[in-house]
Amino acid sequence: MISSSGFDLGPLNPREREALASTLDAEERRVLLNQGTEPPFCGGLLQNKASGTYCCKLCGLPLFKSAAKFESGTGWPSFFQPYDPQHIRELKDLSHGWVRTEIRCQRCDGHLGHVFDDGPAPTGLRYCLNSVSLEFAADGQALVLKQPAR
Repeated sequence: MISSSGFDLGPLNPREREALASTLDAEERRVLLNQGTEPPFCGGLLQNKASGTYCCKLCGLPLFKSAAKFESGTGWPSFFQPYDPQHIRELKDLSHGWVRTEIRCQRCDGHLGHVFDDGPAPTGLRYCLNSVSLEFAADGQALVLKQPAR
């Protein structure tokens, strides 16, 4: 399946996903593969003000544009809309005693964070992301999906 923005959303099989995951450090694995959360106010991309695109750390799928980033005061990078809605998968999260909406990468199923309905206009949404789930591509840098080593 190709997204409306032209990216391949075909899911990775378990072998391909593990091959890409072999490049992650322990904290990135804990968050992306095991639905962890990094502590607030410590993520490397929280204060990033550069123009560009935030991509999935595991597979490289573009997830959010810097123009949609805002300061939420929560301690995690926050965005009011995704790069392409088809790039984000939402799941009901019943952990921690309340109902939340978990967000994952559509291509690799990596855990990204959660989305809440207390964000700014125009969407009213706050996509709250773990920095370790993301890598930043500055404007002018090519957006290329990662392919597992064969």
